Amino acid sequence: MSENRYAHPEYLVETAWVAEHLNDPSIRLVESNEDPLLYETGHIPGAVKVDWFTTLQHPLRRDFIDQSEFEALCSQLGISNDTTVVFYGDKHNWFACYAFWLFAYYGHVHLKIMNGGRAKWVAEGRPLTKDIPSYPPTQYRAKSPDASIRAFRDEVFRHMEQKLPLIDVRSPQEYSGELLHMPGYPQEGAQRGGHIPGAVNIPWAQAVNPENSTFKSPDELRTLFQNHGITPDKEIIAYCRIGERSSLTWFVLKYLLGYPKVKNYDGSWTEWGNLVNAPIEK
Repeated sequence: MSENRYAHPEYLVETAWVAEHLNDPSIRLVESNEDPLLYETGHIPGAVKVDWFTTLQHPLRRDFIDQSEFEALCSQLGISNDTTVVFYGDKHNWFACYAFWLFAYYGHVHLKIMNGGRAKWVAEGRPLTKDIPSYPPTQYRAKSPDASIRAFRDEVFRHMEQKLPLIDVRSPQEYSGELLHMPGYPQEGAQRGGHIPGAVNIPWAQAVNPENSTFKSPDELRTLFQNHGITPDKEIIAYCRIGERSSLTWFVLKYLLGYPKVKNYDGSWTEWGNLVNAPIEK
């Protein structure tokens, strides 16, 4: 692999590429934001909305929609098994990466992230619309969940006990236990603050360029993680508060740097910080 090239560049597309493919029927644009009302204010023409909470979360269990519900969602959005799904959104694409990760979890093959997300598209003066698209339904068939990219708490315990790499991608204040949620948000969701013992703190947004929300160069990303001992020969688990920020870190490690064994722990701090008898460091 070239030192200045991403390991799997086919999973990342630029805004210009998206603009050229707005009328391509084999492509479905998906907007997924932290702000649930942003899509309605204007979105890329043809893009459908996938809300991280109301669309992707199971209404009763602390879990995602199940396989049959995921199939129904894709069918309703006009996504077939051979559709190329391109995700983008606000806040440096963090929830776009979360939706991407769930689609990967259910085995969708053709997935991409639009580099720079909404912010870059808008900054370039590209078109937005308030028209809500409608597509003919499909007969989507998902694969069984891919256990190789999702970590559950028992595995995190084993990882911790074996001193394998854990990445806490939250803010330094959350990592230290000073805050329970990101700065500027309500401090709720966990009984205790701190981090999983042995986890290193690599805040998720360090992987993107703040001025335009694009991902940093391969060399910059490699240096960022390897300086913390996160190397491609190891089994890695990333976590945050609910798994959305860590899905961006997972995307960076797996697709941009080519790390073969990376999992996202979506239970993250809302689970670990509430677990009876779970060890915590501050």
